[in-house]
Amino acid sequence: MVKSALQRLLPVLFILLQWSFAQFGQVHVTFDDHLLRGNDRQEVYPLLEEIKRYYVNTNWDEEYKDLDISLHLQIIFEGTSTKGAVKTYLAQALFSNGNDQRYFANGVQFFYKSGSAIYYDPVLFEPLPSFLAYYGNLILAGEMDTYEPRGGTHIYEICRSIAMRGNASDYPRGWGDRLTLANNLSSNNGLRKARFSYYFAADLFHNGNIEESLRELQTMMSGLEEVNQVTPREHNTLYFLKTQAKPLTEILTILNRKEMLLDMIYFDSDNEEIYRSGLETISR
Repeated sequence: MVKSALQRLLPVLFILLQWSFAQFGQVHVTFDDHLLRGNDRQEVYPLLEEIKRYYVNTNWDEEYKDLDISLHLQIIFEGTSTKGAVKTYLAQALFSNGNDQRYFANGVQFFYKSGSAIYYDPVLFEPLPSFLAYYGNLILAGEMDTYEPRGGTHIYEICRSIAMRGNASDYPRGWGDRLTLANNLSSNNGLRKARFSYYFAADLFHNGNIEESLRELQTMMSGLEEVNQVTPREHNTLYFLKTQAKPLTEILTILNRKEMLLDMIYFDSDNEEIYRSGLETISR
């Protein structure tokens, strides 16, 4: 029987509908598997495409459905071990949104059967789906914080819940550190304030709303001061500033804000050269 045009289009329309509501758009996954034996390398290879499918097709949040976040994941396999009758893969991993978030995962341990689909159960802990869900939600929470103040709070709670179940499971490696990371990111009010105000200020600036942009930049400075008072040189804050130093300097230079550039040298001495280039431009 010949399919109708509508029947042929339905699968395509379904895929396009999923993509149009995706939290994650471009998902880049790479494996470093040179430490694996040949048969283990072959068995785990299909996982690469399955991880991409998992991130793109999962509906991570009902409200933020069209963020189209770029996700970069590298898994560095360290070998395998046997736990009971189950072969487990040991690895490290690096997650990034290609912008201002980057997280390194040590002590990764999971089992995988070639050809099986990844499905995350929010109640039951399973090493691989829960591990991927934890970092997917972690990046999603940081992204949501740029859209509204503390917008990612409930997502950080999901990360905490996953980490707590992992820490109490039969596969606890690394989950204590992940619980600490979720707690630290969620409670870092200064960074969360600075991140939202920076992106809001940039949008206002590019739309020509200078006065409100300056107010948000002042709020960003206040957030950075909070971080400095609680945890000077906090890692995630410094990484955020590293990725945004150049565009921030461009804005402050155009706005002729010497005092703010001097403040940024104080908060972010690692990028002093960038901020001083802005000061030199203003002084010409």
